[in-house]
Parts: sequence; structure tokens; C-alpha cells
Amino acid sequence: MREKQGYVYILTNVHNKVLYTGVTSDLVKRVYEHKNKMVDGFTKKYNVHKLVHFEVSDDMMTAIEREKQIKGWLRKKKIALIEKNNPEWKDLYESII
Repeated sequence: MREKQGYVYILTNVHNKVLYTGVTSDLVKRVYEHKNKMVDGFTKKYNVHKLVHFEVSDDMMTAIEREKQIKGWLRKKKIALIEKNNPEWKDLYESII
């Protein structure tokens, strides 16, 4: 049986001030939950729901390792990662649904 794919994602708020890095096995569902404030905590409190970066991994363990790696980076390095593929900081949610 094939293991589930994993997704590492970065969300921001409307003003691109706050960055949130997360991991999930269902990216569409998870971002929907953030957008509709169904997730209590940091993203709900700071209105963080704009998907600006995501990566697909073959399995959840690889995705979790990558999430930990990105979370350990300085903000400047996270911004460079986002701007490499999404220089205009567009909300990528529409492209995944």
C-alpha cells in the first residue's frame, strides 16, 4: 500500500506580515479550514489564510522533516523561497482546487 503524500505549505495574511508554515496530507482541505477560520490558534488569531507556497512530498515523514527545516529558517530565507516561485505573493489556493 502506498503511503499518503504530504504537503508543506506557507500561509501569510493580506499584508504579507506574518508567515505560518504547516504540514498536511490534504492541502485543499487544510487551506480551506484556515480560510474559513475553522482552525483555532495562531492562523485564526492573526488572519493568516493566504497560500503563498507549497511543496509536495512522496510521504508524510519527508513532509514533516521539510516543515521542521523551513520552520528553523530565518524569515529572510523563507521569503526567498516564496519569491522564487511566487514573486507576486499571489494566493495559490485557486490553483489547487
